[in-house]
Amino acid sequence: MADHVYISDIARYEGQEVLLKGWLYNKRSSGKLHFLQVRDGTGVIQGVVFQGDVTPDAFERAGHVLQESSILVTGVVRADKRSPIGFEVGVKDLEIVHLAQDYPITPKEHGTAFLMDHRHLWLRSSRQHAILRVRGEIVQACRDYFNDRGFTLVDAPIFTPAACEGTTNLFETTYFEEKAYLTQSGQLYMEAAAMALGKVYCFGPTFRAEKSKTRRHLTEFWMIEPEVAYLDLAGDLDLAEDFVAYVVGRVVERRRPELQALERDISRLEAVKKPFPRISYSDAVDILKGKGVAFTWGDDLGGDEETVLAEAFDRPVMVHRYPAAIKAFYMKSDPDDPRLALCVDVLAPEGYGEIIGGGQREDSLETLESRISEHNLPREAFAWYLDLRRYGSVPHAGFGMGIERTVAWICGLKHVRETIPFPRMLQRLYP
Repeated sequence: MADHVYISDIARYEGQEVLLKGWLYNKRSSGKLHFLQVRDGTGVIQGVVFQGDVTPDAFERAGHVLQESSILVTGVVRADKRSPIGFEVGVKDLEIVHLAQDYPITPKEHGTAFLMDHRHLWLRSSRQHAILRVRGEIVQACRDYFNDRGFTLVDAPIFTPAACEGTTNLFETTYFEEKAYLTQSGQLYMEAAAMALGKVYCFGPTFRAEKSKTRRHLTEFWMIEPEVAYLDLAGDLDLAEDFVAYVVGRVVERRRPELQALERDISRLEAVKKPFPRISYSDAVDILKGKGVAFTWGDDLGGDEETVLAEAFDRPVMVHRYPAAIKAFYMKSDPDDPRLALCVDVLAPEGYGEIIGGGQREDSLETLESRISEHNLPREAFAWYLDLRRYGSVPHAGFGMGIERTVAWICGLKHVRETIPFPRMLQRLYP
């Protein structure tokens, strides 16, 4: 019996008989020939069924097999210059494991709502394969970057007793006899971990109950959040810049075929090299006004303003020192101008907006206590957080990068809903 091989490894088996275990992606027939597009999760290959090479039963099975039926294909691997992967299989036998009747997603055009309702099946398409492989590469690149630089992975909890930035946009849940929230960030816990381990990061799902329908928002998304003891804002900018350049370069190097399948303009990604432009919030306001955008100093940048700013650059732009009044309670104020926070947002080019937010944290116990009061946050929920300033406080900084927006930017997608296997949005909890 032929050995089972994966399509991704098919080049090693030219001239040999192999067994493929997969699904029928597509099919066309012409007289004594059936052309089967077989996928197994690692790739797609054409299997050619010639009537003279198989039994009558096998030829009949090939004629009746339906889209997305699970099949076992035995055949000989042969070179084919017309094939996208350079090989095809001359089929000798075909076994149907399960016949899929009336598969709902056909080669015709379907509306977005229909495809989202059938997301569990839409994942089988070649476009979704490419996106998810790029996402997987981005995730692995993130882990490799920090692991190779002495960072320790520390898992943050999903249930939290309080919010990082107020409870307005949090999902509340009952935790036995108490009230709890689904985390919006692991940052506060990473600050504790950084005081123990120096350089740390967490990587996991985060939740925002924002009633937003924009192409950039999900209610559940993944973030990677590094935090470093004895790091100031300047060092934080350097870390974020180096990190983003590494991740983009890694994807361009290893996932070029997937980017090409998505018709991504790879030259735009190849331009993402250090150094990134760095501008202050006040500089950003001047740029916006110079482009005719009505904007008031002190307001937060919205998606439209971020897009206008990013249009001026061919790589991500780092906007630092926003007004402290619009930033979270834990941001350290700029000693040279207390109106400003020592923070940074990294805006991706091509209209994809903020992919990173971070900055230097307030390390003074007294200042942090007053900030918690000013923001009307429950002091008892932050007692442990205040301990970090009570016992060996040091300057420290970090940031969070949203995986889905990063995937959307690198893949050139119009909406974040395709960047995650099962998206959760304002009106989407199924499947």
